[in-house]
Amino acid sequence: MKSTVSIAFLAAPALGSGHLIARQSSLDYNAAPPNLSTLANASLYGIWRPKAHVLPLYGSTGDPCMHYTDPSTGLFHVGYLHEGASGATTSDLVIYTDLNPNSEPFIRAGGVNDPIAVFDGSVMERGINGTPTLLYTSVSYLPIQWTIRYTKGSETQSLAMAADGGRNFSKLEHGPVIPAPPFALNVTGFRDPYVFQNPQFDRILGSSNGTWYTTISGGVHDQGPSLFLYRQYEKDPDFQTWEYLGQWWHEQANTTWMGEDWAGRWGFNFEVGNLFTLDQAGYNSEGEIFVTMGAEWSYAPIVPQVSDNRDMLWAAGTQSLVDGELKFEPTMAGKLDWGRSAYAAAGKHLPASSLPSQKSGARDRFITYLWLTGNFYGILDFPTQQQNWTGSLLLPRELSVGYIAVVDNALAREKGSWKIYGETLNGTVMLATLQQSIAREPLAAFKQNATNVITQPGGQVSSNRTFDQSPSSKHYILSTSITFPSRANNDLKAGFTILSGRHERTHIYYQFSNESIIVDRSNSSAAATTTPGINTDNEAGKLRLFDVPGDGAGSKVESLDLTIVVDGGIVEVHANGRFALSTWVWSWHEGSKDIGFFVGGGEVQFGEVGVWEGLVDAWPLRSPGE
Repeated sequence: MKSTVSIAFLAAPALGSGHLIARQSSLDYNAAPPNLSTLANASLYGIWRPKAHVLPLYGSTGDPCMHYTDPSTGLFHVGYLHEGASGATTSDLVIYTDLNPNSEPFIRAGGVNDPIAVFDGSVMERGINGTPTLLYTSVSYLPIQWTIRYTKGSETQSLAMAADGGRNFSKLEHGPVIPAPPFALNVTGFRDPYVFQNPQFDRILGSSNGTWYTTISGGVHDQGPSLFLYRQYEKDPDFQTWEYLGQWWHEQANTTWMGEDWAGRWGFNFEVGNLFTLDQAGYNSEGEIFVTMGAEWSYAPIVPQVSDNRDMLWAAGTQSLVDGELKFEPTMAGKLDWGRSAYAAAGKHLPASSLPSQKSGARDRFITYLWLTGNFYGILDFPTQQQNWTGSLLLPRELSVGYIAVVDNALAREKGSWKIYGETLNGTVMLATLQQSIAREPLAAFKQNATNVITQPGGQVSSNRTFDQSPSSKHYILSTSITFPSRANNDLKAGFTILSGRHERTHIYYQFSNESIIVDRSNSSAAATTTPGINTDNEAGKLRLFDVPGDGAGSKVESLDLTIVVDGGIVEVHANGRFALSTWVWSWHEGSKDIGFFVGGGEVQFGEVGVWEGLVDAWPLRSPGE
């Protein structure tokens, strides 16, 4: 989703550390908050700002996009929409360096092809003359929205080449290389090209080895969302001509994978589609085909209506030639992140030869970043000028194929965000799904560089109680496992209370009655009681804990392996290597730092809880106090 809302932010030079700290020191975080929209600009700059995440120095963060590994340096480039597109480099996925001072963009709108805006794109690492080359959406007209008539020529696809180590991308002095949507299609959108190479596509399409392909996300009015497939025209080293190969994937409008329980809706329009192949270890060009995409939808069953419903989905499946066109058919699907503000995932193959992988010893991986919008896609009257920034990217995630051996019963056989991979002996079955976890580098760095480590003994817990020791800051990672009794009663729920004090608290727990992880934000922010635009609706996502073989002859309920990252206002919840829910918690009071067990409706077994405080400053080269 590309925001077209104009918000005034202070320029970076106004955020000198002394000036900023002086403003913030006048606020009393031990007293009830005022109406925050009445405060001075930039006075809230630091209260909710994450320290370990990717975001610009100031202003609005948009879609992550345009990532690539620089073949000449091995550095990984992370991009995002920000006054055009801006970004940073990293050698370890932990510490980032702005490409340009003050997070200035490496590409801006204003050219012949893009007079209005620059939307998402992706980079061919060895493109024209072996130089990183960007294929991006160049925008000439607004508004663009799937609920309204599409203006021809509003979205085209253009090229730009990296210069100065990626600090600038120079637009090629010719027209768009994909100048229009497919002929005679009344599209809902036509943007976010995602480039890739894949031998499976080469073989089935009879292409030369190493051919570049691109998907473009969108849909067709009255028909449904689509990913349009294009191929680099053979023997065109300048990527001037792209051949349209059809709607590689199309779904009927506003339909679902299997109800909304496990994978939301396909909606009316796809955005930010990524196509890649995975195996159990990570990226594999011969692996299973996966797609991540944003889906825009509404509650109207047939006629589109304006809404702010978006799902960040994934799907895996097979492809085959149908009447001469290559078609994708999903075999399983799910949500990449259940947070309603988590969207626009963009990933890239991170090779073993890259600097981050060399340092950590990782093989080829697929790394993805998501956007966590700070004002719910621009519709909330959040105090953005007082904060002087909004939104962030979430921590990088590694994607792979995950397998789990479970008891062969109705729970395993139900259609969901998994599929039957193979049957085994003794009444068990192997399930496959998308495995996602926080990238190994930041996860290790948070623990190795902790300023304080808290170890809370576990054991049988049947009621709420506060930890013996709680963090001294709002930047930490918590990890443990919770074991539930076999097929627990529906009233049972268990998890943690975080960012808790006399006036605020947030509960994060698993609830058996609806197989969900819930983030209860109803009393999470004292500021929400005084200031419009601070959303405290509860967040929830589906996670099935399967019956798995027990230690003896019987079975048991799969344990809940829980990792929670708190970084200023960002809270990321990761579970069992296949679930993520990310959201904002706008706690105000300085004393809202306690952690505690949260249990209701029975008794559960908690493992030892580890809390690693401090995280890592992802931006050490930015000025102190920013």
